[in-house]
Amino acid sequence: MTYISINKSTRFLLLLALVSLLACGKRDTKWKGQEPLQKVDTHTRPIQYQLKKTYNIGDGIHLSNEFDGARINGVAMTGENQVTVLITPENTPINSSPWYAFKIWSDRPKNIELKITYNEGVSHRYYPKISADQQNWTRVDSADYSIDSISVSRGESPKFCTFDLSIGTDTLWVAAQELILSSDIAQWSKKIAEYSSVTLSDIGSSKEGRTLELLEIGNPDKKKLIMVLSRQHPPEVTGWLAMKAFVERICSTDSLAEAFRQEYLTFVVPCVNPDGVDHGHWRHSAAGIDLNRDWEAFNQPETQAIRKFMQGKVLKGNQFIFAVDFHSTFEDIYYTISPELKGNMPGLVPAVIEATASDIPDYDPNIRPNEPDAVRINSTVSIFHAFHAEALTYEVGDNTPRDLIKTKGELTAENLMEILLQK
Repeated sequence: MTYISINKSTRFLLLLALVSLLACGKRDTKWKGQEPLQKVDTHTRPIQYQLKKTYNIGDGIHLSNEFDGARINGVAMTGENQVTVLITPENTPINSSPWYAFKIWSDRPKNIELKITYNEGVSHRYYPKISADQQNWTRVDSADYSIDSISVSRGESPKFCTFDLSIGTDTLWVAAQELILSSDIAQWSKKIAEYSSVTLSDIGSSKEGRTLELLEIGNPDKKKLIMVLSRQHPPEVTGWLAMKAFVERICSTDSLAEAFRQEYLTFVVPCVNPDGVDHGHWRHSAAGIDLNRDWEAFNQPETQAIRKFMQGKVLKGNQFIFAVDFHSTFEDIYYTISPELKGNMPGLVPAVIEATASDIPDYDPNIRPNEPDAVRINSTVSIFHAFHAEALTYEVGDNTPRDLIKTKGELTAENLMEILLQK
């Protein structure tokens, strides 16, 4: 047997290489996020409206989509105790974010298997939630839940899910995520506006005439501005929950928040796409358009209203320092502007993310900077180039624990305030 002698220096170099290789392997386990954005036509396109009705499918079972935020496109009894629901989108092409929400009840107590299916080429995404009052939601018990195992065994995404459900004369709501409608958001905005440092107004209307509400938080005489957006995409409830926690922290009555409101003025559009939210859309507005791809062409009234508002503020000598757009996706991730590009306060976004991560035990943030030449079709890139605001797309995972969402939202606001007050 031949032995190879390795001196101390060589051994150190090999160990260093191994550590580097392991570190690279660890980094590679992080989700890579979405592919680079591509320009799309954002002129108005037709949408397929749901037939709103109450379905009586036999054996005393009823389902309904006759409420805001609902989505159900067909239903049938497909077995002795199996109810199959079909979910289709408002139009195509569209990303695979198949939102569903419906009511179900029966004339007498009954145990059923509920199967949620989609049109061809669409994959199941959202873990079902159940509510008895449309306000308090719980996830379906994992012991009662299963997904399309055949597709999964082939390395594909599941095409349907099934779960056991006990129904009776009392209505149950079933939904992809907590049902937070434009009316719920308006009610929250009205409550926030009760603070002495907050005013509530509007900056325009959606395609169907719903109000685009605006919260103004802080000293109206200050010239340093923050812009906050949410719910461009209707199903992205976890992003809205993070935005809610973020804004409520800025409105707090402690000394940090009060000092921040004296120096900075924060604007919030908490529901950019109220039409899509109330129609139960997967992704698009009432114009059949992904609003977060319309930030270059500005063909739609929602993006036009926000741009006009921001332009008006800058023309009056104000400066946008920071902008954040809250979204949801499969896992928590931050999409940032390329570090090669410098805005009104370089380094602000990385500093806020790093400070927030350090406050959460064992939290390793997934940060994906855009390329320097990224197309300017979404809010983050567009606002950065138009107003030089340090901009961030704050994405929250579909299944991120709700207490962690709240903590992250609060800490992000807290660290932003602390860092900006030190500038």
